[in-house]
Amino acid sequence: MTTDSVSAGGDPHRLLSDVRALAHRVRLDQRVTWVALLILAAVSYVAIPIHWLALRADCWQAVADGAPACRLQGLDRGYYWLPALLLAYTAIAVYAVRVTRARGLGARVLPYVLTGVALALLSASAWLTAFLYWSNHEPPTEPLPAWVMVFDRLIAPAGTIGVALLVLSWLERHVALLVFALAYLTVVLVPLTFGWGAHWGGETDYMPQMAINSTVLLLGAVGFHLARRWQR
Repeated sequence: MTTDSVSAGGDPHRLLSDVRALAHRVRLDQRVTWVALLILAAVSYVAIPIHWLALRADCWQAVADGAPACRLQGLDRGYYWLPALLLAYTAIAVYAVRVTRARGLGARVLPYVLTGVALALLSASAWLTAFLYWSNHEPPTEPLPAWVMVFDRLIAPAGTIGVALLVLSWLERHVALLVFALAYLTVVLVPLTFGWGAHWGGETDYMPQMAINSTVLLLGAVGFHLARRWQR
């Protein structure tokens, strides 16, 4: 009976090709890549002025007191980034579920969202631990080891976004997104500022890197959106 119901011109190769084409189309319809990148880019751009407003610095007092180093403490990771990322991943999940259900499909975005939320909580916890520690200790007079700075960037909000994108690329079987996520993590971890703002220093030293990270996410959103329209 099963054999009688198959209509593929009696050609099993054609039937297999049709099944593969259908599976590929389903994967394309389940992808929410460009929307996720657009939401995360918006969150990252808004973080720039908020970081400046939430930055605590005692550099002027340190210079007046003749201290060898000053303390810079950003409060945005706990007060802005954590709720912002939780809302962002919630919005991505809601969009994915609505779009895929409208197409008669199921969303595969839940593991990505849960990973993003877990990483956001980890980042906030690491920030809180460091904040409490340095609030009761003098800032170091020597630069921290390179591996410490790389690890700090990895567990910072921008780094966790990149790690979560790796999970999304696996869920969506999306090679282009995998390449993009690795490139984005390279920009975040190296970091690549192209010399912009190299001599700004102090309270504005963070701006070039945050702006570049945000722009990479935005360009990724535009690129994946255009690629999706072309695939249609």
